[in-house]
Amino acid sequence: MRVAVTGTPGTGKTTATECLDTDLDVLHLNDVIKDEGFSTGIDEDRGSLVADLDKLSEWLDGRDDVLFESHLAHHFEADRVIVLRAHPETIVERLRERGDDDSKAYENAESEALDVILGESVEEHGMESVYEIETTDRDPDEVASEISAVVDGEREPSAGTVSYIDWL
Repeated sequence: MRVAVTGTPGTGKTTATECLDTDLDVLHLNDVIKDEGFSTGIDEDRGSLVADLDKLSEWLDGRDDVLFESHLAHHFEADRVIVLRAHPETIVERLRERGDDDSKAYENAESEALDVILGESVEEHGMESVYEIETTDRDPDEVASEISAVVDGEREPSAGTVSYIDWL
């Protein structure tokens, strides 16, 4: 079983997956990118590493019984894709708390309102493999419990159930 946990930066992916009680190996892909040097440089406009998706894909290849999380996780082969969602204002608050500037925070909030990662996930994996989980104002343990329900097959696919388009 391969489970991808993805979502816009600030939706709570790392926090929730650190709360999981699972037999799957939990991999934080952003750490792997840094630790293994899987980047092609720095995006000067955003102040972030540019991930080498091909190297990361090779590194992931053949790994089974894993749950991997990152805003890029949906770009890799997975049996189930969990998209964490949060209200754009929550995204802005969380990213500012992490030290991101307003430009980066609002760019991510707009991406969330436009369903960018959800759309990419559905396009790459199909509606039948994508599960949305709302994280706004939710305890990380609650979110982890919902992730576990998806992993255990106790939850139906649910792409398209969350919308923030009115925020725009």
